[in-house]
Amino acid sequence: MTLKAAFVGLGAMGAPMAGHLKSKGLLHAVANRTQAKADALARELGVVAPPLAELAAQCDVIALCVTADADVLANIEAMLPHLRRGAIVIDHSTVSPDTAKRAAARLATVGVDFLDAPVSGGVEGAKNGKLSVMVGGDAQVLERARPVLEAYALRVTHLGGVGAGQATKAVNQVLVAGIAQAVCEGLALGEALGLEPERLLPTLGAGAAGSWFLDKRGATMLRNEFSVGFKLALLHKDLGIVREIAKGAGTDRTVIEKSLADYAELMSQGYGDDDISALIRLKRKH
Repeated sequence: MTLKAAFVGLGAMGAPMAGHLKSKGLLHAVANRTQAKADALARELGVVAPPLAELAAQCDVIALCVTADADVLANIEAMLPHLRRGAIVIDHSTVSPDTAKRAAARLATVGVDFLDAPVSGGVEGAKNGKLSVMVGGDAQVLERARPVLEAYALRVTHLGGVGAGQATKAVNQVLVAGIAQAVCEGLALGEALGLEPERLLPTLGAGAAGSWFLDKRGATMLRNEFSVGFKLALLHKDLGIVREIAKGAGTDRTVIEKSLADYAELMSQGYGDDDISALIRLKRKH
């Protein structure tokens, strides 16, 4: 039986993810906070954009990709009375493990399964269908949902029970923030020393300093192009969640705190919608 899937949250990540579901013959419906955006994508993909209640009643698997913890819980409450027993809700948002557990508990009261499944790979990964999906929840539920996840994923990994996906995403975001700190600081130094990007970047990338971020963002940041990728305001939001997780775990927060302060400074200067590589602005000579 072909799964009937819906996608809720049609931002820079969600819209292309919904497109991949359509290309696999799985997408039935879409929804978004602004109905006009949902209607436009529905027309483009040849699917429906009904109210959440109708969407919930019509679909076997509902994927969410929204901004904040409160948005996840609000969407689940709106769908709760209408969901089919045995349906699966997959949350691709970046939220706290506690929020994932609350969502799972609410859905369990009506016989609906839940997977917390945050993603990594940026807008490029969403567009190319090559995201890394970090899944928390029951392994058998994951197997039932796998055709949906594999529509837009290069890798789907089961990390443990509900909350384990979000815990893994917290670790991921610390690494993302730390790598950005190092690459932006290093390239600002290279720029100040007059090194030519055309020679510098391939040389760095071929050695131990190589990374996805250097490869994908090195040249653009040196050209002051910050429109692509992952909005720094969203990383700032994620790191606020990660800070609380790290406090609870009792681990060092040097990278988290530095990055929170730096991205807050950039947001105060009006750069919140820039890619996280805009951090180089703060690393340059003043």
